[in-house]
Amino acid sequence: MKIFVAGGTGAIGRPLLDQLLTKGHNVVALTRSPERAQSLAAQGIEPAIADVFDPDAVKAAINQTQPEVVIEQLTALPKTYSRESMSAAGPLNTRIRLEGGANVLAAAQAAGVCRYLRQSVAFWGIPGDGLADEETPLSLDASPAVAADARLVTEIEYRLLESNLEGIALRYGFFYGPGTWFNPDGDVAQQIRQQQFPIVGNGDGVWSWLHIEDAAIATVAAAEQGNSGVYLIVDDQPLAVRDWLPAFARSLNAPPPPRVSIEDALELEGGADIVYYQTQMRGASNAKAKRELNFQPRPLEWMVSTAVAHAS
Repeated sequence: MKIFVAGGTGAIGRPLLDQLLTKGHNVVALTRSPERAQSLAAQGIEPAIADVFDPDAVKAAINQTQPEVVIEQLTALPKTYSRESMSAAGPLNTRIRLEGGANVLAAAQAAGVCRYLRQSVAFWGIPGDGLADEETPLSLDASPAVAADARLVTEIEYRLLESNLEGIALRYGFFYGPGTWFNPDGDVAQQIRQQQFPIVGNGDGVWSWLHIEDAAIATVAAAEQGNSGVYLIVDDQPLAVRDWLPAFARSLNAPPPPRVSIEDALELEGGADIVYYQTQMRGASNAKAKRELNFQPRPLEWMVSTAVAHAS
């Protein structure tokens, strides 16, 4: 198939382009940089040069290349994972997902594209017992930043799923692996080494993980055989913070993470969001993706490595 990728330079974009090429697809990637266009062409990828905030240019790019499928992975996330950097990046990230995404979606509709996939988020399911699935309501009344992101996800998914395209929203778990915050050379790993990533309260918040290459593999499977609607793309090991964080620290040969009370965490800037992540986050089920996409995620790497270390 001919597949157009918007957002091919981010953490998931790079392995996604590689996976699409490996599967034999004809790949077009959107870029606004002539230098990046040369690099894409050298990889065997057709570059489409346009600024995602220029609707006419985006429309021309998609109309000219005539893809069968569009995959939208537009984000503007910082290299550092901190309250300050995330707040600073927030306005552009929101704009690129709303305005940029709307431009790509409108261009795809105008060009008669059949199928449209876009990035979404797996960990905003409303807190409750068990794992969230695709029907679980999102946390629209949670802590401030979480609620804002849940509303953003709701809006962009609604736009897509109410369009006349075969729309697929891929709700990814927390990315780890090369190029992500949660890699041994990533920002969170550095924070853990410096004792700057504590466990808050009882650490009961459950996180669902996803290796960045598994995200790419699942995305290609959805492009090839997915049905319209929402898919939760996460691994098989949803884990409470009190379990995954010490294990990650051990895998890094870092000291155990410190502990902070909920009361002290609430005193910090963005404290309500920190407490939500650490104590209320709900894990997600990948049953639908496994059933319909034959999704087979790898085990969480640092849980495997620490288990092997303990056994030896």
